[in-house]
Amino acid sequence: MIALEDVTKSFATGRQRTVVARDLTFAFPEGQAMALLGRNGAGKSSLLQLLSGAMRPDHGRVIRRGTISWPVGFQGSFHPDLTGVENTRFVARLYGLDTDSLTRFVEGFADLGPHFRQPVRHYSAGMKARLAFAVSIGCPFDTYLIDEVTSVGDGAFRQKSEDILRDRLALSSAIVVSHSMDLLARLCSSGAVLENGRLFFYARVERAIEHYRYLMQGRMPPWMV
Repeated sequence: MIALEDVTKSFATGRQRTVVARDLTFAFPEGQAMALLGRNGAGKSSLLQLLSGAMRPDHGRVIRRGTISWPVGFQGSFHPDLTGVENTRFVARLYGLDTDSLTRFVEGFADLGPHFRQPVRHYSAGMKARLAFAVSIGCPFDTYLIDEVTSVGDGAFRQKSEDILRDRLALSSAIVVSHSMDLLARLCSSGAVLENGRLFFYARVERAIEHYRYLMQGRMPPWMV
């Protein structure tokens, strides 16, 4: 379970100030995948960092119960001088998982071949992304935070990623950020639109997508006018 209680968060971006949350109180739905939509710069990725604990609110508190993933696909925690194997085993030990089991899964899923046993600093951006996704999805969590990860790799890898996400979401909750409305419609049952530090929640993801499309046209949804 994840909930926001009177949360405010903003930060400077150049001469402007981005407001991620403005006195937000909201309980994210349990037992389902919720789409998180919003225009570029609205603060979707920053909100996921708040939910994961990687970023602190300026005011209020984030309530977390159960195990919650870091943003799936996040690459910033890999040590560049360690190999893919060594980074995977480190994550397994950190989360109390069987190191051999996670290593076998990541090696088979990421399909990096001999590069899996080479230092991460020699990886291309795509290889790092594949490793990050495989490590993330290989760890069992009650709630997954997912940020644009299924756009990684070729068509076959993207399909494989979506398939395993669907399997994980049959047993876990998730908050999913993606620019692919088709993907969100396939994976999510509900949705919320982040705009000017406010969340507009819809029990049906199709309604959230409709709200988002109005925003992209520079218009407010008719039911909000």
